[in-house]
Amino acid sequence: MKLSDARLYGILDLGYVAEHDALPVADALLAGGVDVLQLRGKSVSKTILRKVGHELLPLCRAAQVPMIINDFAELALELDADGLHIGQDDGTLDDARKLLGNGKWIGRSTHSLAQARIALTEGFDYIGFGPLFPTPTKLGRPGIGVDHIAQMEVEVGQRIPAFCIGGVRLENLAQVISHGARRVVIVSSLLTAKNVKEATRQAAAMLKANHTDHPNDR
Repeated sequence: MKLSDARLYGILDLGYVAEHDALPVADALLAGGVDVLQLRGKSVSKTILRKVGHELLPLCRAAQVPMIINDFAELALELDADGLHIGQDDGTLDDARKLLGNGKWIGRSTHSLAQARIALTEGFDYIGFGPLFPTPTKLGRPGIGVDHIAQMEVEVGQRIPAFCIGGVRLENLAQVISHGARRVVIVSSLLTAKNVKEATRQAAAMLKANHTDHPNDR
């Protein structure tokens, strides 16, 4: 899949999903239609993260869905993952690119329109933009709201894929889309759903129904 084709970005967050449930939940996310799947485990050991990563990669390959590793560039290299996602304090694009080489997607978390512009200038392959709403995964960080989504899409989202993130749920996805979002990351709303596959399918369908192409998508 081309990065520009991705609309629904899922995260298999081991803070929400126990290790023994990781693969069944990943199966449901993939079957429901996530276009990208990130493995994130900020509160678990690298041993567990590595084990889950080795098991997750074949599932993503079979589904033809790119697998992204959060934070740990060395693990992304070891697993031959499709990419790496780093935060504002997790190093530079140059360092990550030197380690991973060309051909891997590298994304940056951005928390303002200014940071989104900088990430574009620096050459990141995609960005996360948020958190739009307060979220348990970013305790203490206030939501930035939805008012800047449209401007971010004009300045950045038409140049590189920009995924709105942070407190995005099925219940507010229509609102996020109505403010201009074309791509989103959904975490807890999918991972804690009674039927993960169906919740994922619903989110994917909403994004597909609102799909519009831009000439500068890559």
